[in-house]
Amino acid sequence: MSDNDQDNRKLPVILIVGGGLGGLMLAGILERMGVPYQVFERATKIKPLGSVMALGPNILPAFEQLGILEGLKKISNVSPSLEFYDKDLKKLGSVLMKGQKELTGYDNVLFARPKLQELLLKQLPPEKVLLGKRVLRIVEKDDQVVIHCADNTVYEGDILIGADGAHSSIRQCIYKEMDEMGILPKSDLKDFTIGFTIMVGVATPSDSNKFPQLQSQFSYLTSVIGGNRKFWNVCNVPGGQLCWFLAHQYKSAAESKNQQFRNSEWGPEANEAMISEFRNLPCPYGGIMGELFDDTPKDLISKVFVEEKMFETWFHGRTVLIGDGATNAMQDAVVLANCLYDLEDVTAKSIKAAFQDYYDQRYPRAKAMLEHSSMISTAMGGQHWWERILRHIILNYIPDWIQQRSLAKTFEYRPQVAFLPLVENRGTGPVLPQMPSKRYMAEQARRDAAV
Repeated sequence: MSDNDQDNRKLPVILIVGGGLGGLMLAGILERMGVPYQVFERATKIKPLGSVMALGPNILPAFEQLGILEGLKKISNVSPSLEFYDKDLKKLGSVLMKGQKELTGYDNVLFARPKLQELLLKQLPPEKVLLGKRVLRIVEKDDQVVIHCADNTVYEGDILIGADGAHSSIRQCIYKEMDEMGILPKSDLKDFTIGFTIMVGVATPSDSNKFPQLQSQFSYLTSVIGGNRKFWNVCNVPGGQLCWFLAHQYKSAAESKNQQFRNSEWGPEANEAMISEFRNLPCPYGGIMGELFDDTPKDLISKVFVEEKMFETWFHGRTVLIGDGATNAMQDAVVLANCLYDLEDVTAKSIKAAFQDYYDQRYPRAKAMLEHSSMISTAMGGQHWWERILRHIILNYIPDWIQQRSLAKTFEYRPQVAFLPLVENRGTGPVLPQMPSKRYMAEQARRDAAV
């Protein structure tokens, strides 16, 4: 934290469990804040897993504040449109990103997810990220939170942040304790809703001449609605790579539940079974999908459920959770860091107040984002009859002015880092107001007075 010589408050020691995008984004902000922290990642090495990702005005102002927007642009292409085809590669329509730069001040950029993880890691001192740290249990004692890892190491801090995804071990620990105390909402014990199984990877084609799209300065996310509850997409990204994505939609809650039960059976054989299903299907960039699979390292192919659930409980004691996903998790990180910046001290009372402020700011936004994301994913990839009708309407009958209004509404929420100078709105669309923190304003006044 800045101006420490004029600020006698005790700096909180923060433990972050999870080295995904949300955890690394939060660590990067804490690094700028000057707060002691440590990241604990259960994997023994950071694997570059994932496929294509898109980021836009909802989070890019924070990237600009942190000085990493230019780095993101170097690994990204602008996305002018999203293209949709049927199983015979007959075009169904497009969603144009027309006018977004003028409206918001930012382009929508596409890139390979592993590249963003690398970019965020580069902002941190290597010794601040510990690998092979699987947390088994957490304990609060003597105004500290303590984590016990599987390798028999123990770490203490003032605040613990669970950034370890949908199946968070930290969430499981605090939910177990709260359930035993009789204070956990029953809704938080219910299963996830599962709509799709997806498999993703990033291919580096051995013959780049087969794919002229690799030479383009733009990225085209091209999706195929293949019938039989399958869909897949391909997207060119910088570095001569093609990101691919396979998805299988479940037709009923019973089928979804069965697949959830079989999750523990997943391994190389299960991956090969799904790859075989899609191998001979047409690639929208040319050839068949199998050619991309063969150009993807097998250990960098990942398969997951698309699971949906809005948890009611986000914190307990000195432990707080940030969400899953990309933009959502990074927005959580920004807002939580803002609340921690304004901590008056490291007492349980102050920490609880900061956590409650974070929850109050983020819960309505995260819920709305989940509902919007669910609607978009089912409308653009779903294959139930009503989803096909909705997709046809969206791709063919929605006027540009309605699309522009929808974009403006989607991008008006842009949380920024409160203790850094705010980025002004450079677009014509509205932005929800955000004031710097009171502490930041007081520190700025002291600096101005010293000059």
